[in-house]
Amino acid sequence: MAEPAREPLPADQFSTGILPSQTLRELARDRVIVSTADPILEAQYQPASMDLRLGARAYRVRASFLPGAGATVREKIDLYGMHEVDLSEGAVLERGCVYIVPLLESLNLQKRLGAVANPKSSTGRLDVFTRLITDHGTEFDRVEDGYKGPLYAEISPRSFSVVVRKGSRLSQLRLRRGSPRTSDSAARRLHAEVALIAGAEADDDAAKRFRNGVPVSIDLRGDANGLIGYKAKTHTGLIDVDRIGAYAIDDFWEPVRATRDATLILDPNAFYILVSKEAVTVPPDHAAEMEAFNPLHGEFRVHYAGFFDPGFGHAGSDGQGSRAVLEVRSYEVPFVLDDGQVVCRLVYERLTGIPDIVYGSGIGSNYQKQGLKLSKHFKP
Repeated sequence: MAEPAREPLPADQFSTGILPSQTLRELARDRVIVSTADPILEAQYQPASMDLRLGARAYRVRASFLPGAGATVREKIDLYGMHEVDLSEGAVLERGCVYIVPLLESLNLQKRLGAVANPKSSTGRLDVFTRLITDHGTEFDRVEDGYKGPLYAEISPRSFSVVVRKGSRLSQLRLRRGSPRTSDSAARRLHAEVALIAGAEADDDAAKRFRNGVPVSIDLRGDANGLIGYKAKTHTGLIDVDRIGAYAIDDFWEPVRATRDATLILDPNAFYILVSKEAVTVPPDHAAEMEAFNPLHGEFRVHYAGFFDPGFGHAGSDGQGSRAVLEVRSYEVPFVLDDGQVVCRLVYERLTGIPDIVYGSGIGSNYQKQGLKLSKHFKP
């Protein structure tokens, strides 16, 4: 079936930046993004990223690894692999285990074109630790400029064992030219135009706190019923990552409620879903990434999937501000969080041009206008 006609868009305004959806389609047609066995689906294209699909085989390995400059991922699988799992009809990835899965997509990048990956929002909210690896790679989730070769996902379910299959989409890839990270002064100007954060803690002086990104704080006062979040249960059933709205919340999560002093003590190694105090807006010509908070400020991790597409929370994309859901895990010791404590920062990045699709109900986005919300796998 032919693609529906799209409204023409202005040519890319900038030579550097994150590539928008229409440019990703062009790169797929030009075989810069390649899927030999299975055609790339229209549903894989997001406003500033492309969903990546699992292949038909997974390899249980003894430990996480980076191949390093002198090795391929396949060579490391041969060295550390334990057994092979057939994903063609669906299979269980066990909690606490590490798997390497070759992806259906590969890359044939040109000079000055690199890529960054991150778990999809729903993957992070299930506490499924997912990272991208490339041959000769020395960093997770980073693809060097000009890389030509296969892509692999490292997958480690942390709270729940999950069912996946060939074609399941757990991560997404952004392609970028140059370094489009927005400076603090540019972020202040952007905030003056579109109010990047808004709410009780985001007053008129909010922009003064924009240093190394836009600060995001945590809401520990909760809703009218005092609900501030959820804590993953220890012993649960399986979650099929491709089943939407299929699971009862109470079977997998314990509610977490506000205390009189509006604090929360994080249990070591427990996993929490919490929410920001501020509403976040991403204008259509930018994307945003949630960077992990400096560990010098606390012994906890705030997110696995911290990417916000163009249009997230934007009024022109039926948003009017959406709060950021925070995936929180303490490290080795209990740690106290206070209401309004800054826990992470958003770094905004410019796109090379306005995408032909933006985040929102028009493309079936699951988390527009969200408050505290679990992944799309759970019943309302």
